[in-house]
Amino acid sequence: MDLLLGVVTLPFVFVFGASIGSFLNVVIYRLPAELSLLYPPSRCPKCHHRLGKTENMPVLGWLWLKGRCRWCRAPISARYPLVEAATGLLFCWVFWQFQFSLNTLGYWLFVSWLIALSLIDFDTMTLPGELTKSGLILGLGFQLAMGWQTAQMSNGLMTGVGGAVLGLWLFDLIGIIGLIILGQVGMGDGDSHLAAMIGAWLGWKYLLVTTFLACGVGALFGGGARALGLLNRREPFPFGPFLALAAILSVFWGEQIISTYLNIFFPLI
Repeated sequence: MDLLLGVVTLPFVFVFGASIGSFLNVVIYRLPAELSLLYPPSRCPKCHHRLGKTENMPVLGWLWLKGRCRWCRAPISARYPLVEAATGLLFCWVFWQFQFSLNTLGYWLFVSWLIALSLIDFDTMTLPGELTKSGLILGLGFQLAMGWQTAQMSNGLMTGVGGAVLGLWLFDLIGIIGLIILGQVGMGDGDSHLAAMIGAWLGWKYLLVTTFLACGVGALFGGGARALGLLNRREPFPFGPFLALAAILSVFWGEQIISTYLNIFFPLI
């Protein structure tokens, strides 16, 4: 991307992404609680005072309030501005990589779904079907749109469907193997549904990259947490955040990871 174009455009992209992150905070909090995403408007969870325009500004509102409600002085979690800032930065990263293209719009949606799902899983150890199913449908729509650009809509749809089916079967198989070896469920149904959603967006090749990365990082985290006494030996932990992180890495570096793997292990192909 041209440096001047980036300097002019990226601040607007960040503000847009941070605003989406603000809405994702609402989704993360309200969807598991089965509350409306639209009503009531954003308010203090303690005294229920409705936030004003300046208080509701992404990132800056929290800083202006110094992390406390203006009215009851109850602390406001720092996670809210962190989610907003992270979403804004990821939107900038996507835009820098793909510029003005259908990929940018699609991956903005994809990243938003992954952020919401990973944090809901972190909080509740669940992955809501409303998000995984809608994300899967959007992923198939994205593959159709990408195929339409190249006059190969059927190929695009098959890429999405193949990735979704592989994700579902692969993680169901991992769950069965975990049950046989460990005597307990290795993966929940939500993880296989999230894998199917990721497969619909990225196709089967990048799904395999995502699975490899997620399992590797998840194993390191789980082993480290158990070694430090933070987790019991058979205590489960949410796998969705690792899948989401790995999927985002696959969006940007999936092809390089595949090429590196092939060059190391199959240099003559």
